[in-house]
Amino acid sequence: MPTLKINNKEYDLDTLSDECKAQLASIQFVEQELVRLQAKAAALQTAKAAYLQALKNSLPVVGGSDTIKLS
Repeated sequence: MPTLKINNKEYDLDTLSDECKAQLASIQFVEQELVRLQAKAAALQTAKAAYLQALKNSLPVVGGSDTIKLS
């Protein structure tokens, strides 16, 4: 019998109402979507770093600071 533990209380999944099962399915979907979006955000941060490095490499050499400020 599969169980669900919330606030240190265990619930038998087979005895939950359809509404509870729907809420649980929604929570599982949201958790999966958050994992997917976190992976996407990490990939985008990596791409941003690569684009910034490529930009630095292609800029003409001038005196001053190495800081890049995008506005």
